[in-house]
Amino acid sequence: MDAQVIVVGAGPAGMMLAGELRLAGVDVVVLEKLARRTGESRGLGFTARTMEVFDQRGLLSRFGDIEVSNQGHFGGLPVDFAVLDGAHQAAKTIPQSHTETVLEEWVTALGGDIRRGHELLSVKDAGAHVEAEVRGPDDVHRLTAPYLVGCDGGRSVVRKAVGFDFPGTASTMEMFLADVKGLDLAPRMIGETLPGGMVMVGPLPGGITRLIVCERGAPPQRREVPPSYDEVAAAWKRLTGDDISHGEPVWVSSFGNATRQVTHYRHGRVLLAGDSAHIHLPAGGQGMNTSIQDAVNLGWKLAAVVRGLMDEEFLDTYHDERHPVGRRLLMNTQAQGLLFLSGAEVQPLRDVFTELIRYEPVSRHLAAMVSGLEVRYDIAAGSHPLLGRRMPHLELTGPAGLGSSTQALHSGRGVLLDLADNTELRRRATGWTDRVDIVTAAPKDLADDGSLTGTTALLIRPDGYVAWAAPGSHSDLPMALERWFGPAR
Repeated sequence: MDAQVIVVGAGPAGMMLAGELRLAGVDVVVLEKLARRTGESRGLGFTARTMEVFDQRGLLSRFGDIEVSNQGHFGGLPVDFAVLDGAHQAAKTIPQSHTETVLEEWVTALGGDIRRGHELLSVKDAGAHVEAEVRGPDDVHRLTAPYLVGCDGGRSVVRKAVGFDFPGTASTMEMFLADVKGLDLAPRMIGETLPGGMVMVGPLPGGITRLIVCERGAPPQRREVPPSYDEVAAAWKRLTGDDISHGEPVWVSSFGNATRQVTHYRHGRVLLAGDSAHIHLPAGGQGMNTSIQDAVNLGWKLAAVVRGLMDEEFLDTYHDERHPVGRRLLMNTQAQGLLFLSGAEVQPLRDVFTELIRYEPVSRHLAAMVSGLEVRYDIAAGSHPLLGRRMPHLELTGPAGLGSSTQALHSGRGVLLDLADNTELRRRATGWTDRVDIVTAAPKDLADDGSLTGTTALLIRPDGYVAWAAPGSHSDLPMALERWFGPAR
């Protein structure tokens, strides 16, 4: 075998997955057809949930100074994200190119094998392993591995080659996206609905302006090359009456509102993550964030199977947990598209939504949906409010050098957090210490929402989700440990 896992695609999902696998000691090869990064900004910033994910791996400091904000929108209607609880706000104006660079440096430092200029031509699931035909800089060759994961985007070669079912709806319109120098335009950060469509304006570092232009009725096109800036400027003038043709384009692209999701995220020894598994209107900047969280959910599970700690069927939990998240992503982006991009006939619906958003429970619900903070997996039965949810950031006093529950997850291992110095509890977990860190500590401050009141212990999966809690879980600790980490040593 050439690797234990082949990852196709070196975007955010592929790099995050490769890093998660390397943390678990898995040999991984990343194939990327581009010889070098484009430097295109693409997605901007992270949601609060992705900030948590990067924080739990100790990656936030690598991004430098991060501008954060509580201001967001749902379908172009302002939503105050300050109603959400959590340690982080959303990050703004961080180009996807910078995110990819940070993740690539992380994977490289962990020993990941990233092969640029290597294009996947075909994939075959041979039953006991996967075979990948690859065109490299010098030849066409074959790689084999027990598993392959397609993180190769909306036009995924892996998805098509293996025959994943990809139902949904095709694009009904085309929209332009451009980063432009030399423009002096008033910001329209959440967009502005106009009689003929919608425009959005946002400032980026370095004197660059981000434009999004949606001209209602523009037919969808399948382009082999990006649109010209002249097309963008002409559409802008038709919509706003303003001439921006003097601008200097840095990057121009187009996108549509196609909405599709594979029926299953796993097909034998081949899996999909990110845009390979789901495509949608990029409303609220959710695509890259959901893709990264797909990778974090899959990485530790795939590593456990590769290392022989869990049976192959354990990988089905990846589909079971992430497919519903993708389905809700498609639902909310379609709803936002109707609010944002439709004509005057939808104005009464916008007016109703504007009234509803003034109620905090509604605002909280929409903000949590767009941020990914509403996710709750069907992990375990019980009454504890954190079962199936992400562990909130908890400042700790106890082991030297360990200051929080977030820091305890840096290694990518499971964590048994003993908050009551329970010797018997720790004894019952000794058979899993090769996979799970046992941390005895006391909380400095409990969560404001009361979710940790009276809690004496928590079992946290490597992806940060709570799999068992005392009191409140219906199963005992050894059952939970075996369910998520395999048999005792």
